[in-house]
Amino acid sequence: MKKNRNENYLERKPMRPDRISWKQDENGMVTLEIENKGVFHRIAQKFFKKPKISYIHLDETGSFLWPLLDGETTILDLGIAVEKQFGDAAQPLYERLAKYFQILDSYGFVLWK
Repeated sequence: MKKNRNENYLERKPMRPDRISWKQDENGMVTLEIENKGVFHRIAQKFFKKPKISYIHLDETGSFLWPLLDGETTILDLGIAVEKQFGDAAQPLYERLAKYFQILDSYGFVLWK
């Protein structure tokens, strides 16, 4: 999706890609399961013993946010939920959320609706 320069970042609606499976343990911690596909990954798997699936363990805040990424909830609304859940420990809230979503976006772990 192309970014509109006039768009407010906090009004963006992140969503989980269907291609990423994930699990949530009994403590609420989320682990993403990323399948390593493609020619280069196959070569790395065969010759360098790299795994077919990479597991990414999210921290407490990321584990709280991941199930909420439905493509309907804005970053602003997610921030309100994070502040309710974590209070002052989440500060500086929106700077941290912006960085978090930039990182997810750079790895292709989030889509925008």
